[in-house]
Amino acid sequence: MPLLHHDKDDKELLLCFYKDGNNEWLGVLLQRYTGLLFGVSMKYLKNEENAKDAVQQIFLKVISELQKYKVDYFKSWLYIIAKNYCLMQLRGKGKITTEINDNILQSADNSEAIETHIKKEISLTQLEEAITLLNEEQRICVTLFYLQKKSYQEIVAETNYSMLQVKSNIQNGKRNLKIQMVRMIYNEQ
Repeated sequence: MPLLHHDKDDKELLLCFYKDGNNEWLGVLLQRYTGLLFGVSMKYLKNEENAKDAVQQIFLKVISELQKYKVDYFKSWLYIIAKNYCLMQLRGKGKITTEINDNILQSADNSEAIETHIKKEISLTQLEEAITLLNEEQRICVTLFYLQKKSYQEIVAETNYSMLQVKSNIQNGKRNLKIQMVRMIYNEQ
């Protein structure tokens, strides 16, 4: 692989991948974030071998997903993919997705706090999924405003949307997120 590829930023590498479909571009991106993926996997799975396996599975998922969807903010998107993968692994094994020490488990008084924390984790996962369902403009503006804490002016500068478009996308995106979250909750019951 030519050294030249390593000089490109994430957006340039993604654009090259979307342009010619060459997985070499993804290889550079994934190599760049292997440490992040391993760290996220260790945080949730607490086992080095399971974390290594998770990184490989996440690589495969990323290759598959990027062929279906256009991603603008690779690192944020990759983190969400990794976190969701690990949470699904834990749920599949019937493990709780939070760090709970023996003292908490022995205390009946804290069972409500544990349940609240689990519900919060599930809600955050649903929110991340709901964000992916927004249209591109709303997803970009909502992500920049709420997750990256950027101001309206910063979003205008970064996206080249007008101030009115930014405000509208944030407002409509927020409304659509609420609708999606209600649907997800309703579908669980």
